[in-house]
Order: sequence, then structure tokens, then C-alpha cells
Amino acid sequence: MKGTALSALFAAATLLASPVFAADDLCAINLQKIDDSMATAGATSEGLDKTLTEHVDKAKAAQASGDTKECITITSKVLQRLEKTDKGSGTAGGSGT
Repeated sequence: MKGTALSALFAAATLLASPVFAADDLCAINLQKIDDSMATAGATSEGLDKTLTEHVDKAKAAQASGDTKECITITSKVLQRLEKTDKGSGTAGGSGT
């Protein structure tokens, strides 16, 4: 009986802790994606590069302070911006005034 109760308690604790680990992993995964994207990106404007670096620094600070939700919010926005920049660079000289 004691073994079953202990197993159930351990399982419950694991389930409750899982979202925290998942969020922390998503924060780390997003930061890695950003690092990879910035390392492989061709020519980006200096202003964009500086802005993205500032956002990444904020995300890392949020992660370090344990605010994974803020880290995910920031990194998601950076990834979206990088994706838009990549799509825009594929159509060089397309539409722009």
C-alpha cells in the first residue's frame, strides 16, 4: 500500500512540474533558434542586428531571473521578426518604396 501511495504522489508531483520544465525548454529552444538564425543570416542591417541583440539580452535576463513566460514572449517575437526578415530578403528588389 505504501509503495502505491508513494508512486501516485511521485506521479502527481511529476505532472505538476512538467509545465515548468516544458516552458523552460521552450525558452532555451527559442534562444538557440535565434542564435542559429543570426549566425547563418547573411547581411542584416546594423540597426536590426542591434535591436535583436537587445531583445535576446532581455530574454536571457528574464530566463536567468526565472521568468520563463517573459523569455518565451520575447523570443517568440524575435523569431517572428527574423522569419519576416528572411522572407523579405528572398525577394530582393521586389516591393519597396
